[in-house]
Amino acid sequence: MNSMSPGPNLQTDRKPDQTANAPPVRPEYLIAIGASAGGLDALEKLVAGLAIDSGAAFVIIQHLSPDYKSMMDTLLSRHTRMSVVVVHDNMPLLPNRIHLIPPGSLMHVDDDRLRLTPKEPRVNTLPVDVFFQSAARTWGNRCVGVILSGTGSDGTRGILTINELGGFSIAQEPSDAAFDGMPRSAISTGLVDEVLPVESIPARLMAHVLRGAFESVGAATRSDAPVTSDKSTSEGALAGILHLLHQLTGVDFREYKPATVVRRIERRMTVRQVSDVHDYLELLKDDRTEAQTLGHEILIPVTSFFRDVDAFDILESQIIAPLVANRQSGQPIRVWCAGVSTGEEAYSIALLFLEAFEKQKRWPSLKIFATDVNQINVENAASGSYPESIEAEISPERLSRFFQKRGHRYVVKSELRQTVVFARHNLLVDPPFTRMDLVVCRNTLIYFKPQAQSSALRRLHYALTQDAHLFLGPSESLAELSTDFKILSARFKLWQVVRTATSPLDLHRQSGPQVRTGVQPPRLMQPRPARLSKSAIDIGFESLLKSFGPPPSVLVNAAHELVHVYGDVSPFLRIRDGQVSLDISRMLLEPLIPIVSALFFKCARESDAISSDVIRLHGPLAKEQPPHPAPELVRLTAIPAGDLDGINYMLLVFETIDTSDTDQNRLSVDVSQETADRIQALEHELAMTRENLQATIEELETANEELQATNEEMMASNEELQSSNEELQSVNEELNTVNAEYQEKIEILNRINADLDNLTKVVATSTLFVDETLALVRFSEEAASIFRLRETDLGRPLGDLNHSLDYSELMQDLSRTLETGAMLEKRVSSTLDSRHFVIRMLPYNIPSTAARGLVISLVEITELHQAVERLQNVVDALAESVAVLDENGNIVMVNDAWIRFGQANGNDTLMRSGPGDNYLEACQDAAKTDTAARQAYDGIRKVLTGQAEHFQMTYPCHSPETRRWFIMYANRLHSDQSGAVISHIDITGAYQQKQPDL
Repeated sequence: MNSMSPGPNLQTDRKPDQTANAPPVRPEYLIAIGASAGGLDALEKLVAGLAIDSGAAFVIIQHLSPDYKSMMDTLLSRHTRMSVVVVHDNMPLLPNRIHLIPPGSLMHVDDDRLRLTPKEPRVNTLPVDVFFQSAARTWGNRCVGVILSGTGSDGTRGILTINELGGFSIAQEPSDAAFDGMPRSAISTGLVDEVLPVESIPARLMAHVLRGAFESVGAATRSDAPVTSDKSTSEGALAGILHLLHQLTGVDFREYKPATVVRRIERRMTVRQVSDVHDYLELLKDDRTEAQTLGHEILIPVTSFFRDVDAFDILESQIIAPLVANRQSGQPIRVWCAGVSTGEEAYSIALLFLEAFEKQKRWPSLKIFATDVNQINVENAASGSYPESIEAEISPERLSRFFQKRGHRYVVKSELRQTVVFARHNLLVDPPFTRMDLVVCRNTLIYFKPQAQSSALRRLHYALTQDAHLFLGPSESLAELSTDFKILSARFKLWQVVRTATSPLDLHRQSGPQVRTGVQPPRLMQPRPARLSKSAIDIGFESLLKSFGPPPSVLVNAAHELVHVYGDVSPFLRIRDGQVSLDISRMLLEPLIPIVSALFFKCARESDAISSDVIRLHGPLAKEQPPHPAPELVRLTAIPAGDLDGINYMLLVFETIDTSDTDQNRLSVDVSQETADRIQALEHELAMTRENLQATIEELETANEELQATNEEMMASNEELQSSNEELQSVNEELNTVNAEYQEKIEILNRINADLDNLTKVVATSTLFVDETLALVRFSEEAASIFRLRETDLGRPLGDLNHSLDYSELMQDLSRTLETGAMLEKRVSSTLDSRHFVIRMLPYNIPSTAARGLVISLVEITELHQAVERLQNVVDALAESVAVLDENGNIVMVNDAWIRFGQANGNDTLMRSGPGDNYLEACQDAAKTDTAARQAYDGIRKVLTGQAEHFQMTYPCHSPETRRWFIMYANRLHSDQSGAVISHIDITGAYQQKQPDL
């Protein structure tokens, strides 16, 4: 008996039996369980806790080696009274039975039967994904997916499909799994309903399967249901849920088809074990995490690379290839992918464009704007990291070309990633992008209500340029916009624009409170105010016109759009070619455009009438001649006209000026200065916008780098071999674990050996390895020439082998190095030629054993040795006595004059001043009784410590036969290793000339 198994009579004395003559009973639920490496222990614990009469069918999918017979049925039968069978093709799916996938096969569900197909050898297939997706499409919300211990990401795509179709999913707690790759990958989707230790999974499964039916939100809110109080209250609760989601997520799910929304709400109610929709509304109010989860599930990220391959083939040949052919290198190609979910579709299109660039040897500037309303989806897409299950969707050539394998995931390479810009964008609220050559929106519109579909289509239409293309999903159409497009492929939903959008967009179509997604409309795309009727305008501004006078004028709104015309303004306005616009700046003569812009700016800022200087419209300096007879001189006046119905208006007056008119009573303004002020303000605004954009780009790049810095630790064991080892040797699980560890260590050892072999080849040094008996273990090719080695010499004592080194103490030094454990370094030469080497001996311990070894390396320093000899010859040729000190005062080099100087003087300090001696210490000892030595010591120490760059002193140095004076110089060396050069120069003759009495 297992206390964790819910329900009565969970384990009985006999296994349930299917009567041979009785027709197969359809299971209540299909519970699919995926496991891989380390999954045997988890499976045994899981089946031990399952009720044997739950009415569910259980299917276990593992990674099995086709070279070994599986004993999984025998092993699991020890832990359950349910029947455990290995599936054969076309086997019926029966309740209260555990079905096992056989080795070397892929399995899927065909109605109530299990079908098998051969698995291709040495191909990385994903049997868990294959079965999970098949089961979800067949069983819908009656499908349950369970992910247990395993490496890699198999099962992740299947979990997405199960969630999309209303099923239930559980993943083993990663810390509880022997191998956490598969559970972690599934959990990373954010769509796993429960994460539990394996001991708790059976109880949760049985609670889900055995749970009684609860009130159906969909049934209670159907339009054809009888009008009852229960229906009205359920509708009220549903409305409350949608309102709460709108406030939290910024997405108005009232625009989505009710069936989709209700199905996701019912699924979450099942997961949270809530049977009443009113209770679930209260749960959402108290648990914001659940509300976010519900919103995320309604916007379920279901997509794949090259979804509908045939459609992408047509897109590549009929759209992308001609588009690239018509662009020169550097010219822009702009693409908008709306509703991209986790980014696979955007990357697929970018990949096709890059391939087209290479084929045609053209390199236009590609920029793909990929948007989705779900911020989590946007962040996942921007990371460019996907499970290894995409191998089934992308060819090996493309994977190698555009992706990098990191652990059990594929990461988009920089070349592909840089072509796509990801951003959160609500297709029903935010303004569309513009000037697009291609817009892709597949399988998104189908979730919207008809009115929302129409609104979204108008936005997509607005984004397209003339002759641009639109790519929709297989179940989507253009509806009332069909006359604006030409069909390129009715089957694959490809259209070309024949008439661009001309009417302005209604960007405030939603009535509920708006939560902006961060994408703000450009100024020209702001919603325009409702136009006033002619009578309202005449009444509102009649007094203003009378007070100002009869000159022609125009009335504009806050967006500077023409609202009303008074008098004949044809000398000052004209209709230009192209799309019709009411923007006054599109109608004015060119000389008047900057002046009017400055006047409007000044008028709006100061709320006062502003007049320009007199403007000359005719003459050689005029850039554009008026289309109709016009006065030579004109003055423009902008007048604040107040507001009507909450809309601010301004009146622009065109005043003809007589050349003899000198009336300057009206306030005048320096329009050129106003224009400059306006330009400066716009430049400041542009600079701020650029700074904000740059900051946003940097934040996105940082986030992208952090997301891409995933765990690259590699699992060395082979999954299929591991699974077969677990089956064949399950009686002794400890031995199985040891075998896996040994396999991993062997692979690591092989890798280390390969690394070591290649390292010795690359470094090109003579290297030998000997064991603690000084027998040869390994050697490099360079060492073979020095020690006259062959492969057959491996294992022989090194002392028995000949070598060409002038080094008779070699074996004694090797033995001493092993005893002391300290590295030994010496310089040796060859007896065959003039080569010189530095030989190093380093002992090492072999982990987990008492054995020791010794590595010997010989680095050739012939050129260095010759350079030192040449340097020594140079300094020996100098008349002065010279010594080179290192940073500690040790003598590195002296010349012959130095040696003769010390021998001739018989000075104890100088006599002890040769290579290897510390000159500073010698001076310090002499300084105790000699003042000159004390002065020399202090000066040299300052030079060596960097307190002084040089030092000099004159001192007497008398020999028994003569009286002599010397000058000593100490100069600091500037190199990687500091030091000093000491020189003594005999100045006796010069000194005695200055002081002849000495």
